[in-house]
Amino acid sequence: MQRTPWAMRRAVSSIALAVVVCSACGALTGRSPPSGERTPGRPAALIAVGSFDFPESVLLADIYGGALAARGYPVRILPNLGSREIVDPALMSGLIELVPEYAGSAVEFVSLGRVPATSDVAATSRTLARLVARQRLVVGRPAAAQDANAIVVTAVTAARYHLRSVADLAGVAPRLVFGGPPECPGRAYCLPGLKRLYGVRFREFVPLDAGGPLTLQALEAGNVDVALLFSTDPSIVARHLVVLADDRGLQPAENVIPLLRGDVVARFGARLVAVLNAVSARLDTGSLRALDARVELAGQDPRRVAGSWLRSHGLAAGKGATR
Repeated sequence: MQRTPWAMRRAVSSIALAVVVCSACGALTGRSPPSGERTPGRPAALIAVGSFDFPESVLLADIYGGALAARGYPVRILPNLGSREIVDPALMSGLIELVPEYAGSAVEFVSLGRVPATSDVAATSRTLARLVARQRLVVGRPAAAQDANAIVVTAVTAARYHLRSVADLAGVAPRLVFGGPPECPGRAYCLPGLKRLYGVRFREFVPLDAGGPLTLQALEAGNVDVALLFSTDPSIVARHLVVLADDRGLQPAENVIPLLRGDVVARFGARLVAVLNAVSARLDTGSLRALDARVELAGQDPRRVAGSWLRSHGLAAGKGATR
């Protein structure tokens, strides 16, 4: 249940021309790499930071890319490139150099579903590092922030049935209706996992969208009692919803984690990774949810929101990244 659909199988060639053209157009930051770093072997060696096609991913690209640009690295942000099936192959083939990924989803994608992710962020990050090393990619430090599947109820439902964790659903689920993505009955982290790990069997399942407006509307209208959303969804706080604790670790760790090409590290040096790690060290789920609210609910520009956050954490100085 990721925000970037797994069902799509589209060729990376569809964005190759766009990436090349975008990399060539517009002015660069005009700043040289930080002193002591290796100078690129080719002119105008940009670090192209790509994002998936949803607002949070665009925001994360602006955050990580903006931090690099503030330290003098030549960065261009390429937002809304598409689904994981497009963006990660673009990274592997060198069309882009950096993507803020989600650890668990990246593990399953790179391994073609052969290696399951777990709720252990350290283990999941190590597994991802091992898998992507074959593609000459490296991973940075995972952030505390994660955009994971979240089992959610309204405050009224939580109070009525005394719900605090997913385990609390077992005794009342036969009276409740669950809403989630259409593929939920076949996904290990959705209905099958809830049944296997928690013994939860709902009275009915209603297929909706993947944590989108239909799910929120159905939950608030009382058409479903329990729903699957994403943990950074700003509507959780805005609508006073209750996230039930996944105390048995059903959901995989979906911590934000920078995924970048090894040749970029070789070109610019280890300090580049240190800048990315400094961002990850300061980014938690609550902060990311609040930033998402500014973009998704208040309609603010993600680049400005990212810049504000970077400045508030002492991570921004000088010119920003170009688009």
